[in-house]
Amino acid sequence: MYVHSGYLDNSRVDFKDHTRPLIVGSCGTYRLTKRPRLPTWRPRGRRDFQLLYVASGKTHFFFGREEREEIVEAGNAVLYQPGEPQKYHYLAEEYPEVFWVHFTGYDVKNILNYYQFSLDRHVFRVGSAPEYRWIFLRMISEFQTRRPLYEEFLASLLNDLLLLMNRQALEESRDGNQMREEMEQAISYFNEHYQQPINIEEYAASRHMSAEWFIRRFKRTMNLTPAQYLLSLRIANAQSLLEHSDYNVSEIASIVGYESPLYFSRVFKKRLGVSPSQYRKQLSDNRTESADETITEP
Repeated sequence: MYVHSGYLDNSRVDFKDHTRPLIVGSCGTYRLTKRPRLPTWRPRGRRDFQLLYVASGKTHFFFGREEREEIVEAGNAVLYQPGEPQKYHYLAEEYPEVFWVHFTGYDVKNILNYYQFSLDRHVFRVGSAPEYRWIFLRMISEFQTRRPLYEEFLASLLNDLLLLMNRQALEESRDGNQMREEMEQAISYFNEHYQQPINIEEYAASRHMSAEWFIRRFKRTMNLTPAQYLLSLRIANAQSLLEHSDYNVSEIASIVGYESPLYFSRVFKKRLGVSPSQYRKQLSDNRTESADETITEP
């Protein structure tokens, strides 16, 4: 199981705080690989709000006193309020990847209402966008590096996430169900197989679509072509590995789907402005500066 997370003050204890409009308490992601099942059962819920986003695969949630099961697939978000029982599980055979964020504050209900997250619902269709993954990973990084004003920046990132989800939901509501289902399947397939060579024309043909139609529809849904979306997945996962693993650049290139480490480095630098090695060094330098600041703080 792959776990990547960050917590306010490095504490896993949930809390309620009404001193500020919006406070992000923790953020993370789960991805099952070898562990067959990951269950969660909180009969009394949590003291804060929780938003989960299913990035790929399927998940199983149980709502209400009767604990009715609802299968929540990729492209959906689940919202829990404070004190609400939480029961759900993930199965490795369904390739789930889930991001989550916990938050509190005196203005949370108004913020959620503004972005059309109704408190009388649990599941929200928000579609798939590469920006979601980037925002979640950036929030995790902010918790871990604790740079100046990181708490304010976390609140800003969560606002951005809710805004993007609201916009994506409004855009998806204008599209037909058939096209949405086709794009969901493509997104799920790309997330599960991005480490492998993917021929867009062959994929489109396997779904009985012309490559031109598929690329046009995919871009209309995601604001990215399939090739650009695959690139964003590979780079985002490469960033995560550079930040939180000891793999060298050649190993990371192979893991995210590049046979040539040199080509991977060129693509990475073109995308982010620095090479993979420079990116890792900058992160290490930032963490050292943050640690020094903590040590010298009166």
